[in-house]
Amino acid sequence: MGRPFGVPVYVAPSWFLVAALITWVFGGQLEQVLPELGAARYLVSLFFAVAFYASVLVHELAHTVAALRFKLPVRRIQLQFFGGVSEIEKETETPGREFVLAFVGPLLSLVLAGVFYGGMRLVEPRTVPGVLMAGLMISNFIVAVFNLLPGLPLDGGRMLRAVVWKVTGRPMSGTVAAAWVGRALAVTVLIGLPLLTHSGALGTPPADITGTDSLTDALLAAVLAAIIWTGAGNSLRMARLRERLPDLGARTLTRRAAPTPPDTSLAEALRRANDAGARALVVVDPEGEPTGVVREAAIVAVPEHRRPWVAVGTLSQDLKDGMRVPADLSGEELLEHLRTTPASEYLVVEETGEIYGVLSAADVERAFVTAMARHS
Repeated sequence: MGRPFGVPVYVAPSWFLVAALITWVFGGQLEQVLPELGAARYLVSLFFAVAFYASVLVHELAHTVAALRFKLPVRRIQLQFFGGVSEIEKETETPGREFVLAFVGPLLSLVLAGVFYGGMRLVEPRTVPGVLMAGLMISNFIVAVFNLLPGLPLDGGRMLRAVVWKVTGRPMSGTVAAAWVGRALAVTVLIGLPLLTHSGALGTPPADITGTDSLTDALLAAVLAAIIWTGAGNSLRMARLRERLPDLGARTLTRRAAPTPPDTSLAEALRRANDAGARALVVVDPEGEPTGVVREAAIVAVPEHRRPWVAVGTLSQDLKDGMRVPADLSGEELLEHLRTTPASEYLVVEETGEIYGVLSAADVERAFVTAMARHS
């Protein structure tokens, strides 16, 4: 849809389904309030659906602006089923920033509800502008209240996480507490929402427990509960994985490398590497400066009978920007470095520029998958 603040905004296919549902439901309500509109009520309803998701976009932009203010990269904003999500690639460094980052979204939704309430007071109630203002005021208020519920993956859950993090000093404790509250919230929504609707506690006429409205309410509650439960579980798994990320260090995953002149035959280079206990080859110039890394896939592709006649320089990959990895890099910083500079092998160097070894992207991937399997 665009790139506000440099962050791409996408619309998921599920949005069109929800927009159609909102158009149909709101159109039915308009028929009771403004019967003179006729079939045009669905155009008004479609405008309401788009305006509502524009409000959701403002909610997500609030998170995005706060994240960018805290120097946190935002991959994208996606409008999807039941709202939107800002994909922030890094965790905040302090519980205070976590609280602010979570709170600004519901705060903007409350501000929008206030703005639409003011607009509603300026127009006639039983008119198209009046009905739209009322609908947008109520919908933004519901978005704010729903997101303030204290359970992950909702904004209120992140606020609860920040509070527990502040009290205990451990972000993981905050995540565990907010995730389990989120799961309890999912069960509450599954059981409580249909009961509230049937009793008329939400301001609607009591529903017939055997009717179509009852089935719709039950399905809506089930979908909401599933989204909250799944999101809470994913938040917990990702937090446990982040605890393990520091174990993914360039120094621990690096293969020892043998510096090799480019005109050395592959057979001789492999013999020297084997004698030195090395598992990788780095091509160096006459001064000993590294110029390239010999790709493992290229070595495997050369038949043994050809290796005495193939120079390692013909198999090396030139060192481009980003292919030198500091030996002390680990965790999310290491994964981010590899993501921004895709390659099969990287040269790992000490602070002094001395060659430490070769890091294989395949080794990092295996270690990452193992860490995920332990905490799935």
